[in-house]
Amino acid sequence: MNVLLLGATGLTGRHCLEGLLALPEVSRVTTVTRQPLDHHHPKLKAVVADFEHLESVASHFEVDALVCCLGTTLKQAGSRQRFRRVDHDYCLHAAKLGRARGAKAFLLMSAVGASRRSPVFYNRVKGQIQDAIAALGYPQFSIYQPGLLLGERQQHRRGEAALATVMPTLNRLMVGPLSAYRGIESSRVAQAMVNEVRALDPAALKQADPQVVIRRHEDVLALACAAPLVD
Repeated sequence: MNVLLLGATGLTGRHCLEGLLALPEVSRVTTVTRQPLDHHHPKLKAVVADFEHLESVASHFEVDALVCCLGTTLKQAGSRQRFRRVDHDYCLHAAKLGRARGAKAFLLMSAVGASRRSPVFYNRVKGQIQDAIAALGYPQFSIYQPGLLLGERQQHRRGEAALATVMPTLNRLMVGPLSAYRGIESSRVAQAMVNEVRALDPAALKQADPQVVIRRHEDVLALACAAPLVD
């Protein structure tokens, strides 16, 4: 199986890359990044591209599955327009390129509360990209909606760091419907995504009707427990 990974330098994407490369079911992992990837592996094909012109590397999107961990924050983006460009437009362009070249599965990192009807801009954009990709008709479209992602980020986020320190206590208080908002280690989300890729059957998906699966906190934990965590 050939897999393309977007967002390989991010918090969850880094774990996904390690996990995908370790899968015997995966013969090649292609990454598309803006800067050269500081990683080497016999199965890795690292592609550097301008995300404004992804069509220039369209041939690399001829894969069985795409895993998209691409995303930014409003603060990092600097504006709502730029945030939407990254979290919506880039992801949708990649999804279209993959689908046009026969990809059977798309795994998207979204966020809890994502909805195109949300009054919150961040969640509204996340919901809009979910709907846009769903309309492409992937036989398998899985949407991951974790709460706060925990782990060591390359870029320090003061607010998230402070929240992470109290998250173990908050998690115990979040029961029932609130459990979807619990913090979760990025490595667990990555392991869940890797485990889903491992279980894919591209040949069977050729005959399958399109389906959309939303994976929230408990679903992600269950899927991650199917194998040891990614280091």
